[in-house]
Amino acid sequence: MAKKTVASLQKGEGKNFAKVIKAVKNEKTGSYSFKEEMVPVDKVKEALNS
Repeated sequence: MAKKTVASLQKGEGKNFAKVIKAVKNEKTGSYSFKEEMVPVDKVKEALNS
């Protein structure tokens, strides 16, 4: 299943997107979790700064 998704993102419009993974710290427990999102390539810096 994952191979199909990755292969489809390599064609056409999929090349214009990047997967951004951020570590987010929980204030109560102090543990970290990861937030993933797909953003357009030209908006990556904005996504990382937010």
